[in-house]
Amino acid sequence: MRDRGTDTLRAAYAQGWSLGAFSTYTQEITQAISLAAEDIGCPVILQAGASAFSHAGRAQLAAQALLAADLAGVPVGVHLDHSRSLKEIRACLDAGYTSVMVDGSHLPFADNIALTQSVVAAAAPYGAWVEGELGAIPGDEDRSERTGPGELTDPGLAEEFVARTGVDALAVAVGNVHGTAADPVPLDLELLARLASLVPVPLVLHGASGLPAAELEAAVGLGVAKVNVNTELRTAFLGAVELALPGAQPSSDVAAALDAAREAVREVVRTKLRQLTRTAASPRTPS
Repeated sequence: MRDRGTDTLRAAYAQGWSLGAFSTYTQEITQAISLAAEDIGCPVILQAGASAFSHAGRAQLAAQALLAADLAGVPVGVHLDHSRSLKEIRACLDAGYTSVMVDGSHLPFADNIALTQSVVAAAAPYGAWVEGELGAIPGDEDRSERTGPGELTDPGLAEEFVARTGVDALAVAVGNVHGTAADPVPLDLELLARLASLVPVPLVLHGASGLPAAELEAAVGLGVAKVNVNTELRTAFLGAVELALPGAQPSSDVAAALDAAREAVREVVRTKLRQLTRTAASPRTPS
């Protein structure tokens, strides 16, 4: 079922667990994400995002994700990730997306606020919720590149940003990176706690692939109610195809290779969802 509105996001925030948000590039990955959520029996977010449109086509990728959500036996949100285009955001809202992320983090603070305000206003008639971003989360969303942490999110600016824009969730930079960190360092959990104390909306952690389980669970306990996973899915998909090729190539069995890839991604998603949906011992009280 398509998960509309902010009820699930707010429930995760209040109860101390997190929505897993998984990026898709193909029909097989889309299927794997929704099937894994049904296996575990928990909500999930399908991120049919801006960076993947150049590969699959926006209309095609969106249609696959929306159909998977509608057919699923658990709530499935369909989310536009890292968009900088109001036109693209409007197109996805028209298609039926349940949430969108506007990425104005590259802009001056005032311009980021203005862009995000326009997206919040555009999303309101659709009942879709909006994620903004403040701070620099380095790395490439689509390719694993060794990188280091970027500019961390300033708590005072984050408080002002949320108050002025009306976003429903805020992506923050606390040492997390897209892809693979050149020299992995622990997340700045003290900064995350400070942000959570000042920002009255759920926080979002991008670049969660490869984080130690204890660190990820600590972040969730501090108010992270949406966690983005991409690299681990791509790694599992390509690794399974590579292993399946010797058996599939003699008979040109494309389906066998893709089936193996889908099952590998499905297992990764199941593992992440188990980590993220463990109910915290002390549920948060939303600000």
